[in-house]
Amino acid sequence: MGTTSGLLARVSPGLLRAGPRELGTLTPRSHRTYPGPSFQVRLQVQSVEKPQYRGTLHCFQAIIKQESVLGLYRGLGSPLLGLTFINALVFGVQGNTLRALGRDSPLNQFLAGAAAGAIQCVICCPMELAKTRLQLQEAGPARTYRGPLDCLAQIYRQEGLRGVNRGMVSTLLRETPSFGVYFLTYDVLTRALGCEPGDRLLVPKLLLAGGTSGIASWLSTYPVDVVKSRLQADGLQGAPRYRGIVDCVQQSYREEGWRVFTRGLASTLLRAFPVNAATFATVTVVLSYARGEEARLEGDAGSAALAQPSSL
Repeated sequence: MGTTSGLLARVSPGLLRAGPRELGTLTPRSHRTYPGPSFQVRLQVQSVEKPQYRGTLHCFQAIIKQESVLGLYRGLGSPLLGLTFINALVFGVQGNTLRALGRDSPLNQFLAGAAAGAIQCVICCPMELAKTRLQLQEAGPARTYRGPLDCLAQIYRQEGLRGVNRGMVSTLLRETPSFGVYFLTYDVLTRALGCEPGDRLLVPKLLLAGGTSGIASWLSTYPVDVVKSRLQADGLQGAPRYRGIVDCVQQSYREEGWRVFTRGLASTLLRAFPVNAATFATVTVVLSYARGEEARLEGDAGSAALAQPSSL
């Protein structure tokens, strides 16, 4: 059955009978999972003239030394606030788009995923703006923002709605193709690996498909993510430097070369595979247990009905 078409034919409790390949619609990529992004953003936006960190490991060690382990989770509140709404949008848009396209195929999986990625930017962009600002602000009593809502409120008062949506275009350029690649890769791999109910290697196959999908998704648009982070952090510590996406790309390349667009990639990929792999495997186990419970309850109900005396 198709990754989404099978799921669309079922509404709870039928959802519990969804096959392994339908799980793609249940688990959008966990590409903002902590603690990875805390030092990913810092690596992406640090000054080339006075770099604060020498690499991923040094950044990790420095954050723990200066801010304790809690520093790795700075800005966590912002993703948590938007996660529910993002998942709802992704599930609904991806599933309905695939149904509107009429056929479950790799191309349609890409198009449906891309549509879902584009729509959720409405929530994702302000959420990531707050996360970026919270992660880069000074720690301690001198901090500018008390939390994600306070951050967005201050930005709105100072810059208006345009300020709250800073980086929207770059976010669209990142999320639209990357979500398409994510769902496409997962669909192709689950077809190729033969992920079907009853397969004793089902969980390892889902681990491989989910983890690889996460990596492919990030690789497809990572340079755009660097640009987005720089635009959203611009002006936080001094006068704004960039006039827009093109100017940011030109200045970054001129000053730091092409490697600037891969800054922080190592930490991103290190967490992308295990996080996405674990997500798919966990959902599989949970739904398998739920399906078993539902089957048991249906069996008990059937037995009770047979035991009742006939009214005829």
